[in-house]
Amino acid sequence: MGLGWPHLLLLALVIFLLFGRGKISDLMGDVAKGINSFKKGLADEDSQPSKTVENGKTIEGTVTRESSAEAKDKTVGS
Repeated sequence: MGLGWPHLLLLALVIFLLFGRGKISDLMGDVAKGINSFKKGLADEDSQPSKTVENGKTIEGTVTRESSAEAKDKTVGS
């Protein structure tokens, strides 16, 4: 027993009556602005090199991940 067309139509009518045309379009506009802002933030983050502070010194560069096997080899060899 899923939702049939009559149920979905009634649900859409109730939502439209509660929120109205203006509020729904404003809400969708806000969602679009949020998505665009998120994408812009990701693009800005990727274009800037990362900075980390280690022992009071600022280190600039790109971040790379080591596999756990490589990390174990470095700690065992030290």
